[in-house]
Amino acid sequence: MFLEFRRVKPNKEDDYLRALGANIRQIRKTKSITMEGLANDADIEYRQLGRIERGEINTSVISLLKIANVLKVSLVDFFTF
Repeated sequence: MFLEFRRVKPNKEDDYLRALGANIRQIRKTKSITMEGLANDADIEYRQLGRIERGEINTSVISLLKIANVLKVSLVDFFTF
């Protein structure tokens, strides 16, 4: 089944977290990296990564930097809504 990615236009704090997580997930999938692989390489908990991608938590900048480094992207790429 093909799922089309649609950018979320954030209008409140929770929407920003969901949009951020969706961008991270899309970039990860585009690079064919599993959640387990990304979490391991970024040295963050697998469950934490899942919560970040679902927009359930407001994660730290350090965690975002670790994820960006593994994905070989800029932090700005995560915040293009």
